This record gives sequence, structure tokens and C-alpha cells, in this order.
Amino acid sequence: MRKLICSLIAVAFFAMPLMAQTDEAVDEKVEEVVSVVAEEAGAAPTTVTTTITTTAPAVVPAVTPVATPPAAKKEFNIYTERLNMKNHYIPSGWMGDSGDIQFTDSWREGSHSGNSCIKVKYSARGAQGAGWAGIYWQNPANNWGSQMGGYDLSGYNKLTFWAKGEKGGEVISEFKVGGLSGAYSDSDATSIGPITLTKDWKQYDVDLKGLDLSYISGGFAFTVSARDNTEGCTFYLDDIKFE
Repeated sequence: MRKLICSLIAVAFFAMPLMAQTDEAVDEKVEEVVSVVAEEAGAAPTTVTTTITTTAPAVVPAVTPVATPPAAKKEFNIYTERLNMKNHYIPSGWMGDSGDIQFTDSWREGSHSGNSCIKVKYSARGAQGAGWAGIYWQNPANNWGSQMGGYDLSGYNKLTFWAKGEKGGEVISEFKVGGLSGAYSDSDATSIGPITLTKDWKQYDVDLKGLDLSYISGGFAFTVSARDNTEGCTFYLDDIKFE
């Protein structure tokens, strides 16, 4: 009996590599092996019928790649509240008579929205002898185009912000997007101005349609001059963002 069991195991062993052969060839080979095993076991030859089912490889249909539609653009904030995690760019690029500017981004009286706004006080004293002053919001800080760091703002149609003067009549020479030059220059630039402010909050837009906004390190800027504000001026900014 033990010899018969071992022989049957041998049948299975010899049958395995036959799976790749035709059913007819497999039947002949198995009958031959079983006959030999039967003789060795002292039993009469036995006719063995085998049925081997072969499964053809599954046909996988071709898959046509489908492009993922671009995600909808959301607001891209420059300033909402002081130290807000959604803010982008840093007001580090002080220009001209920088000593004539007092700047705070945490002014808590009369903000357009939220708890704070930006207050800028310009003395027009001519500390550096330029006759004008301004600030660029940059990425990274103090980047005048010598470092990588621009944002891809493609898809945004405008920069929008709110501004007001302390008394009304304050003249802002320019509000600007882009324009930094150097080894890593901004891909485009545009501006509005001069703008005469009122003492009430008013929304202003900088049209960006048709511009190459693929690389912008200078996200926002303003300039004021002593010629337009002989006694200096104080003004406020809030809710600066790309839409």
C-alpha cells in the first residue's frame, strides 16, 4: 500500500509539467505512467481517463488615459489678518526713502474685515533723498529677483484689495503686481495709479487677464511720493488677494 501511494504521488509529479501540452498528449502520457505504476504495485493495468481544463489568459481591455481636469482656483491671499497661515508674500522690499515709512500689519482700529489691517504712515521727509518710498511684498523675503521663489498665479484674473486714507485725498502713485528683475525675474508686470484715496474703505482691482503669471516673486507693491503728498500721508490696506 505504501508503495502504491508513493507511486500515485509520482503520477502527480509527472503530470504537472504536462499542463502545457495538448489534452490528447496528456492523456497518453498519464495512461502510460499509471500502467507502469499498476504493474509495480502488482495490480492489473487500469484505464485512466483524465480531464484537464485549460483557462485562456483573460483579455484586459485597453484603457484610454483621461486627463484630470485642473483644480478650481481658490483665492490666493496676500494679506487677510496678521500672521494668518493663508497669507503669502512678505512686505520686506522697502524702497526709496524707506526711513520715511512707518508700517504695521496689526492695526486694530477700523479694519475693513476681521480684527486687523495694514497701516502705512509716510512722512515725506526724504530720509534717503529719493523723494518717494514704497514696499514690495516678496517671496522669499528680500528677494529682488536674485533667488528662486516665485508663485505660479496662472488662472487668476485680478488682484483685489481694499484701501482708504486717514483724511481722504492721499495719493498713491502706484499699486503693482510683478516687475522684479534679475536672475529669476518675474514673468510679467502690471499696475494701476495714481489713485486718490477717500476716507472710507473702497475696493480696487488690478486686471491680470492676458498676463503671463507663471512666475511672480513680487506679489504686490505700492509707492508714494513727496510731490503728491507734500505733508506726508497715512493710509490703510486690507484684504489683499488674487481672484
